[in-house]
Amino acid sequence: MKEVSTLRLYLLRAVYILISAGLAFSIWPQIINQTGTWTLWRGVGCSMLCAVSVLALLGIRYPLALLPVLFFELIWKSIWLLAVALPLWSAGRMDSQHLGTVHDCIPAVILLFVIPWSYVYKNYIKKPADRWK
Repeated sequence: MKEVSTLRLYLLRAVYILISAGLAFSIWPQIINQTGTWTLWRGVGCSMLCAVSVLALLGIRYPLALLPVLFFELIWKSIWLLAVALPLWSAGRMDSQHLGTVHDCIPAVILLFVIPWSYVYKNYIKKPADRWK
């Protein structure tokens, strides 16, 4: 545990709190108060984000063990910004709905500074993989 500072652990916990609180106020009410039938992707997206909020709650207690939740957040938001938002913006077709999602995705940049990359390297890249048999 000494390879990650106490400050970094608190920063990770703060990020998990922000994720779980943000989703608790924005996504959970949509699930609880749902009326009518959702489109396939709206249902998938809201369900996925609810799962992320639950995992983020666990991350408050186990900030290093739940780092994959932060990887997921960083990766999906980066992909969305590059594959969806950037082409729309380049074509001058960015609407208010997409712009709102851009504003939701941009704060993920803080993950680049909060994730303990040396820990990630030692435990996810350099460390031998789990056995296959």
